[in-house]
Amino acid sequence: MNYQETTNWMFNQLPMYQLQGASAYKEDLTNIKLLTAHLDNPENKLKCIHVAGTNGKGSTSHMLASVLQEAGYNVGLYTSPHLKDFRERIKINGQEISEDFVCDFVAKHKDFFEANDMSFFEMSVGLAFDYFAAQKVDISIIEVGLGGRLDATNVITPLVSVITNIDLDHTQFLGNTPALIAAEKAGIIKPNIPVVIGEYTPETQPVFLAKAEENKAPIYFASDLISEVFPSDLIGDYQFHNKKTVQQTIAVLNAQNEFKISNESLKSGLSKVVKNTGLQGRWQQLGEKPKIICDTAHNKHGLAVVMNQIQKETFENLHIVLGVVNDKDLDSILPLFPKNAQYYFCRPDSSRGLDTEILKEAAKKYNLLGEKYDSVAEAFFAAKKNATQNDFIYVGGSTFVVAELPLN
Repeated sequence: MNYQETTNWMFNQLPMYQLQGASAYKEDLTNIKLLTAHLDNPENKLKCIHVAGTNGKGSTSHMLASVLQEAGYNVGLYTSPHLKDFRERIKINGQEISEDFVCDFVAKHKDFFEANDMSFFEMSVGLAFDYFAAQKVDISIIEVGLGGRLDATNVITPLVSVITNIDLDHTQFLGNTPALIAAEKAGIIKPNIPVVIGEYTPETQPVFLAKAEENKAPIYFASDLISEVFPSDLIGDYQFHNKKTVQQTIAVLNAQNEFKISNESLKSGLSKVVKNTGLQGRWQQLGEKPKIICDTAHNKHGLAVVMNQIQKETFENLHIVLGVVNDKDLDSILPLFPKNAQYYFCRPDSSRGLDTEILKEAAKKYNLLGEKYDSVAEAFFAAKKNATQNDFIYVGGSTFVVAELPLN
């Protein structure tokens, strides 16, 4: 199979949470352990940083990778989901895995995948471990896909674990309170391995403290320990806490004396995240006059910060292109959106995309008014057509919506 055929097979034949939602979620690590054993346990050959959290884990992972690259290390980076191309998930020093490596890996192990009912995510994780081990990277940044305790990435023993923050998201899998979700995320805390917590609340802090004490894991609360925050080319307001998390993680890594990251490398890495890693979709500007911003924030915590940031902008009229997936709790996110905007409701091109009529009617209850469009492209075109040079256009609500934009 060529690359397109290979990725189509991965996406369509096997469960993939990004496309299918709940039916793709597996509630144990049996399969990933079978796969890593089949691959001769490449994860045991890697030095890793493990990153979990409701929001910010992608930005934090990319920041960490950029800083370590600036320090001169060969850095593997595994993240999810992707926006345009599957290979975005697996990079070394910002360079995507080759199409040939993906094709060869799937061809070599396809019989095993089918015989053991491997999920899309399990295959992807196995591929990342195998690739990073084969390329002998110095360190790998591994982002959790969903939750933590039962996530397929949770077979690694990292140098440091990172939990960015906790909010109500994926409650059908992780629990319907912050404490329950914190317990799932805290499942990445390992015996005697330090853990950095980005943000906490009175409800989540005791969960982290108890899990760390149980594992005799040193725990660091970045929001309390880091006072000076260095600038970054990732400019969304929510990056403030992510930068603190990264700076504390680098301090912990330096204290282990295995890696040496200077303050100069830290500052340089934070300032060159997009250049070094290719990260897209985080308060990303796509145009000016009118100013056009897209962002992948999609839950209450992330959208609250983004909506607040929009209100800091100067504009005559606000245009919002909005689409969501069908498992989104609309009553938790729609009240966050400004009423003084013209809305362009759309359905992302995914089987999980929410019907535009349902979204439009739900939004109307909160006085969010606008028209519906058959696609993200049509909605985006209409917003640009209607906006004057002093207006502001925001596009978001879902990773899928951002993925359909011309990002480059």
